[in-house]
Amino acid sequence: MKFIKLKAVSDANFRRITGVKINTFAKMVEIVRVAHKKKKARGGRPNKLSIEDMILMALEYLREYRTYISIGASYGLSESNAYATIKWVEDTLIKSGEFSLPGKKELLKSDYEYEVILIDATESPIERPKKNSASITQGKRNVTP
Repeated sequence: MKFIKLKAVSDANFRRITGVKINTFAKMVEIVRVAHKKKKARGGRPNKLSIEDMILMALEYLREYRTYISIGASYGLSESNAYATIKWVEDTLIKSGEFSLPGKKELLKSDYEYEVILIDATESPIERPKKNSASITQGKRNVTP
């Protein structure tokens, strides 16, 4: 549904909308398509969304930080189905090895220069009125003579 509308968009605008280039998106589609065939080889209900729309939904979640219920509503799915679809697409792309980030050890080996920003987040006490017996007993006083 949504991918059909994005086909007419230029390459630069496609990247601005999705966060990835069209070539990268095509690689994602190939990887997810192969995994989808393996998953559905055993049978099951057909998916409501196309492979391209599933990937777009995952990219939309990662890029815009929208909630699952909001994304699900825009694609005509329930919140739980949107979560399961996005999680499956993410896991499939990570398992492929082409779209995984380097691990912590790999980052420590490299010669990157890190810029460090420190934020002062010390706690400071807030002045509050002291509780005394006069303020507490006023509410408890019996007004009857």
